[in-house]
Amino acid sequence: METTWDLTPLFPSLESPEFQGAWEDLRRQIAHLKGLLEGETPLDEVLAALDALAEKTTPLSAYLYARFSANTEDEAALAKLSELEMLLLDYERLRPRLTRYLALQEPEEAGPYRILVEEARWEALHLMPEGEEVLSAELSLSGRQAWAKLHENLTSQITATVDGEELPITQVRNLYFRPEEAVRKKAYEAELRAWERHEVPLAYALNGVKGEAGVLNRRRGYRDDLEPTLAQNRITRKALWAMQEAVRESLPLFRRYYLLKARALGKERLDWWDLFAPLGKGRRWTLEEARGFLREKLAALAPNAAKVAEAAFAERWMDLLPRKGKVGGAYCMPRGGGKSLILANYEESFEAVSTLAHELGHAYHNFALARVPASLRHVPMTLAETASIMNETLVVEAALQEASAEEGLEILDAYLQGAAQVVVDIHSRFLFESWVFAKRKERELSPREFKALMLKAQEEAYGEALATRHPYMWAVKGHYYGADFYNYPYTFGLLFGLAVYGQAKEDPAFATRYEDLLAASGLYPAKELAARFGFDLESVDFWRKGLKVLGEKVEALEARL
Repeated sequence: METTWDLTPLFPSLESPEFQGAWEDLRRQIAHLKGLLEGETPLDEVLAALDALAEKTTPLSAYLYARFSANTEDEAALAKLSELEMLLLDYERLRPRLTRYLALQEPEEAGPYRILVEEARWEALHLMPEGEEVLSAELSLSGRQAWAKLHENLTSQITATVDGEELPITQVRNLYFRPEEAVRKKAYEAELRAWERHEVPLAYALNGVKGEAGVLNRRRGYRDDLEPTLAQNRITRKALWAMQEAVRESLPLFRRYYLLKARALGKERLDWWDLFAPLGKGRRWTLEEARGFLREKLAALAPNAAKVAEAAFAERWMDLLPRKGKVGGAYCMPRGGGKSLILANYEESFEAVSTLAHELGHAYHNFALARVPASLRHVPMTLAETASIMNETLVVEAALQEASAEEGLEILDAYLQGAAQVVVDIHSRFLFESWVFAKRKERELSPREFKALMLKAQEEAYGEALATRHPYMWAVKGHYYGADFYNYPYTFGLLFGLAVYGQAKEDPAFATRYEDLLAASGLYPAKELAARFGFDLESVDFWRKGLKVLGEKVEALEARL
């Protein structure tokens, strides 16, 4: 099986006529939109131009970022990606004018594009003068985006020495999944030494990102640094606080899980390097096995999800194995035509199968979105996790039914590992970022201060369940550098996805509407979309339902130990 993706269906090369033609088409489309906004243009023409612009941007952006993220030493791709950012800057310069244009339209006349008009009306209240907005967009290339690139490029090149062997940092972090505590502890110690060597530039990057964001948020008159992210994620503050209340209530449940795991490992409390330690004895999952398993199990509830998964393997949408120079983690991005590109760092465990199912869920979501106009395919992070959580939960439930006792223990623990990361660790990240924004208003923070804030956040989230923590998680997680509060939407997505999964299991008719929900996820604010399917996001009880599912998994684990 091929384990690297095939990008030639997008473009044969950077020098190809197809790439050059697409580039010029994008340039012309931006100029066309600019011309429309300079006159008294009917709304339908402007909306059509926005759709065309999105269609032309997607494959170019996907191709270049895929080349760079699979090999951060690909200087040609990095250079062209920078040129694309400069080209799209011409569109960003138009954004204030476009926002004001849309804000003057009647939502009732916009048809399915109503949300664009409604959001523009709100955003117009927070716009700086047009010249300042244009300057902000231009400076972002040498400001926030440059700091984010520094983090991504630097961290992709970091190595650490474990037992005399120099390893990419992604491989070092994969050692946390090993059963031998000595190996895990050595990986932890080596990782911390590696981050310490690079803490200064990474601290400057984080100061730069959050400093710029804070200044702009104040200039735009936002209530706080959280408010613009609520709008971007299309949720209300009341919904976020309802979810956060439920999360805080659930922390004792997860501490119970961690103490159960510690007991199973023969320890009083977990150390950081034990969080991903396997329980039970899982078997190796080759990519071929993963492929067949995913195809079969996803078909049980969502046949099109299974078809998308098989297409991803057969048509080589995925780059699957870790290597030096490749970014860590996993992602899925649309490439156009309902197809996607998926990057992973697969290692032969069920946890890796689950991660692959998760990313293939995003690909299924992109498939469903292909039925709506291109400018309505933007889905906020809060809703973007729905299909991935559905996929992941389906696969875990199916695996638990077929697994031996030892393998079932490993699968159940791996599932709870992931859920705990999204609820407990994400809570620590939310607290950390909130504190960083508050302190960054006053001055820059040193690496020592970032470490102290991270340890304090982990103390509040993990409590007494952990004996050792990780002071460099602010350096590890690229989310802090690419966006603001790129954390709570994951918790939202997990608990919302569990609610959708529960509804689909209880009501077969809902399963047929599931793809409709995904397709509509860019058409409505989260509260309205959820209400259409019987969910109240501003009720703490709604979030408790998802956490109740996780509580049942903790009880099931306790019964197995």
